[in-house]
Amino acid sequence: MARVVVFVPDLLFGSRVLEAVRAGGHEPVAVSDLAGLTTAAPGAGALVVDLTFDADARIEWVAGLGAVAPPVLAFYSHVEADVRERAQAAGFALVVPRSRMAREGVDLIARAVGSVPGPDLE
Repeated sequence: MARVVVFVPDLLFGSRVLEAVRAGGHEPVAVSDLAGLTTAAPGAGALVVDLTFDADARIEWVAGLGAVAPPVLAFYSHVEADVRERAQAAGFALVVPRSRMAREGVDLIARAVGSVPGPDLE
């Protein structure tokens, strides 16, 4: 079981992500801002980051972690393909549309923490 830090300020969708973490057998830790993410990230098995709001600051924060960053699973609005490209360039492990996160959350989280091997995702 890994500790998975979840930074999804949208309460409704955030609760779905937290449930996906639990359903995958991991320990969810919810944070509500970048300060909380900074505090909770050390030692995490993975981070789940919502890029549908304030993507630039969140991408910059993860990029600032460098080699010490745990794997990062992020999701974005499907109409903002540039966000996906910037997140991948910053070293995010998995970057998927929000709709895919909603459908495949448990599997994506398992991939992020290394529980399920497989090819790189989009």
